[in-house]
Amino acid sequence: MKMARAWLVDRKVISLSGGDRVGFLQGLVSNDVTCADRTRLVWAALLTPQGRYLSDFFIWHEEDRLLLDVPAPHAETLCRRLARFRLRADIRIDMTDEIVEACWGETAQDDGRRDPRLDAAGTRRILPQDAVTEAEDGLSAYHAHRIALGLPSPDDCESEKTLLLEANFDWLNGISWKKGCYMGQELTARTHYRGLVKKRLVPLCADGPLPAPGTLLMDGSREIGMVRTSSGQRGLAFLRREYWDRSVACGDIILTPDLPDWFHHEASGDGSGDPAP
Repeated sequence: MKMARAWLVDRKVISLSGGDRVGFLQGLVSNDVTCADRTRLVWAALLTPQGRYLSDFFIWHEEDRLLLDVPAPHAETLCRRLARFRLRADIRIDMTDEIVEACWGETAQDDGRRDPRLDAAGTRRILPQDAVTEAEDGLSAYHAHRIALGLPSPDDCESEKTLLLEANFDWLNGISWKKGCYMGQELTARTHYRGLVKKRLVPLCADGPLPAPGTLLMDGSREIGMVRTSSGQRGLAFLRREYWDRSVACGDIILTPDLPDWFHHEASGDGSGDPAP
């Protein structure tokens, strides 16, 4: 696959500066902030105290600040949420005008930082706004690439409802099981150590355009999943695990799970011992 690139205009960059920036963020998010360095990104999520998804972002380590590469619709709310926890910590939270670029394919940018979810996802860079010298036409291609790999976006997660394991954060390097406490850790850990979850975000192929996000998938009168983002005839849907190895009808469209190599196909079952979704 030849190199492709896109300015991710659906992302914003937040700066965290001050001497307490690492410890401050470490106590709030799902992954180990100390693992971010000058070459390595960390992907993490902010949860409700009850362990439900609020937002996710890439954490960049710079010499005197941390940068959060966040979904644009979440940026202002995320700044406000973080500010609530600042108290007397030596930390400053600022929105920047910097731009995120994604690059993927055979010759990804040498000076980019590898997407920590999957090597095939490519690299990312944060650049000054004035570095954008081309018309933006790569965003849809980036999301088609993301969906083909099975990578979740914020549009795939339901705010204050989705569990991180349902969105495969555990299989895509979005959770540290060793870092210690963070907000929402209890439910996340309990779901993990008790084993199977009832549903996960599953890549699908369809024999036509996928239904709109939010469309329920049914087996007779039983709700078995929900369609999330899509690109053409590929998409993602939350799907109960006993349906991961079979096609599902949605109206006249047939949806077939297309599980990638990284997807850990858990044993089927009724999920009666799982935490409630």
